[in-house]
Amino acid sequence: MTKRMVIMLAAVVVVFGLIFGFQIFKGIMIKKFISAASNPPQTISAIKASSSEWQPNIEAVGTLRAVRGADLSLEVSGVVESISFNSGDDVEAGAPLLKLRNADDVARLHSLEAVADLSKITYERDEKQFKLQAVSQATLDTDAANLKNAQAQVAQQQAIIDKKLLRAPFAGHLGIRAVDLGQYLGPGTAIVTLQALDPIYADFFVPQQSVDQLRLGQPVTVKIDAFKDVAFHGEISAINPKVDTGSRNVQIRATLKNPKHRLLPGMYATVDIATGAPKNYVTLPQTAITYNPYGDTVYIVIDGKDKNADGKPQRVARQTFVTVGPTRGDQVAVLKGVEDGDMVVTAGQIKLHNGSVIMIDNSVVPTADAAPVPIDR
Repeated sequence: MTKRMVIMLAAVVVVFGLIFGFQIFKGIMIKKFISAASNPPQTISAIKASSSEWQPNIEAVGTLRAVRGADLSLEVSGVVESISFNSGDDVEAGAPLLKLRNADDVARLHSLEAVADLSKITYERDEKQFKLQAVSQATLDTDAANLKNAQAQVAQQQAIIDKKLLRAPFAGHLGIRAVDLGQYLGPGTAIVTLQALDPIYADFFVPQQSVDQLRLGQPVTVKIDAFKDVAFHGEISAINPKVDTGSRNVQIRATLKNPKHRLLPGMYATVDIATGAPKNYVTLPQTAITYNPYGDTVYIVIDGKDKNADGKPQRVARQTFVTVGPTRGDQVAVLKGVEDGDMVVTAGQIKLHNGSVIMIDNSVVPTADAAPVPIDR
């Protein structure tokens, strides 16, 4: 009886041991499975951080303006009698451009000149007679006043005639003619635009904190959308002594050479001003930076403790804070937090946390161009 009891107890112990052992084994396997399933490798793209030379500069946008430019018109009315220019001509200062009918004004001028000549003869005759005491001083004074009045009327009429002749006020390039022969023009009607194109100004604004980096004669580089592969060079010729109280910006003017007349007034311009000696910065694509209110971060790729199926250490992401500096195009300078040669995640950060297992796939990578050009797709 005792022997049977011992055998039964031993059997019960073995059965329960197997049951509990199986449950423990199952828990361990489930834990491993869940652990493996909860951290699948995340596919990201990454780039090796490298140092590059940066030229400190100030970028601004501005507008081109002619050194001298005007929309020409006449201050008197009349009918166009002759046009002495063609659209697009280059003219010298003082060149006649357009004339209004002035026959009646010329006739009146001749009449007034005759009166002035007679007044001069009368004055000279009475002056001789006054020396002989044949006329009074009052008569001589009246003759002098009449002569001056007649000469003034001649000058006035000559000025009216001159106003009906349009001359180029300065040398430059004419635009498109806006009037025709026989057309009646009112005072102030635009006839043609005249622009002096060489040299040409580029006017732009910079923040007040950048004024101490600028000086007269400092070289500038200007780019125009119409000539994407051409850089136009000039120098700062004027700095406004007054800060705009609305924007806290200062107006700057640069002078550019324009011998081929490719730059035209009113064009939009991008201005680049070098402001110091080149510096070396660790450079990353801007997509590598995660900007947060509490600090900017990047993910650096490091070797983890575990190994993959090939026996190599698994790659994991380590989050670190960085201090960023200036930007240029798609690039950003990192002043602190990343060393030259570090492998940095450039895309896929939204899937990561500190210690995430990762797999690098650089089949598609973000652009990192210092001077990107938009492409229509």
